[in-house]
Amino acid sequence: MILQTARLTLRPLILNDADAYLAIRHHPEVARWVPKPLPGVIERFSASWEERRYAPWGVFRDGKLIGHGGLNYVPEFGETEVLWALHPDAWGKGYATEVARAALDYGFETLGLGLIFAITLPDNLASQAVMKRIGLTYRKRVEYRGFKDVVWFDKSRD
Repeated sequence: MILQTARLTLRPLILNDADAYLAIRHHPEVARWVPKPLPGVIERFSASWEERRYAPWGVFRDGKLIGHGGLNYVPEFGETEVLWALHPDAWGKGYATEVARAALDYGFETLGLGLIFAITLPDNLASQAVMKRIGLTYRKRVEYRGFKDVVWFDKSRD
């Protein structure tokens, strides 16, 4: 499943993307906000594409990988999240909002999901601004993968 937005190409990550992808995920400014990637992350994304018809896409601008974004099933919550993590060089350009809107459309319109959530750390105001721009509403605080205090926003299809 490949999507084209106004400025970005969204496509499933492949093993050849691993080095560039992990370099972004381990960048200190990115790692501050997202959990450390688990081993075999691209393989797990591939399995999710096969099983659920969704997983995070690689986000490409002019053919270059700039991060990931899309939908991810989170078994700890039994729900699907919309997420994004971009290289700092791509911050502040509206790409996260563009990816998140495409993911919500795909999740609600193509997949028929009933609810999509997003989570972030309380002091990640940039991500919370994206959540609000795409129509998500703050609901609660949760624990997630070692982060004790995470804010939860969500939106239902209705």
